[in-house]
Amino acid sequence: MGMLKEFKEFAIKGNAIDMAVGIIIGAAFGKVISSLVADVFMPPIGMLVGGVDFTDLAIPLKEATGDAPAVTINYGNFIQTLVDFTIIAFAIFMVVKLINRLKRKEAAAPAVIPEPSREELLLTEIRDLLKERK
Repeated sequence: MGMLKEFKEFAIKGNAIDMAVGIIIGAAFGKVISSLVADVFMPPIGMLVGGVDFTDLAIPLKEATGDAPAVTINYGNFIQTLVDFTIIAFAIFMVVKLINRLKRKEAAAPAVIPEPSREELLLTEIRDLLKERK
């Protein structure tokens, strides 16, 4: 089997397409959550802790000299990233929980057993008559 043909079969399979769609939606979802955290949640949290902008928090290790920039440990960015991660993880957890609940409802729904066809009813009658003759 040629490599091109094998790749075509892989790309056409539903799993590869579903994965690609999931990655694209996930990236967009991450941007939405990052904006939600940075623009909605962090300003009130910063106000509660005395107007501190977390992204500005840093520990200077070496001051800027001439053309060399200052060397700092930017722990505020790390705090911001942790808050982003926590909110994104919680949002994904809630989506997965909702999907699992919907799957359980679907699985718990009683399967409707179709009534036997006319042919099946006739065959059942014939079977029963043959059993009676023995």
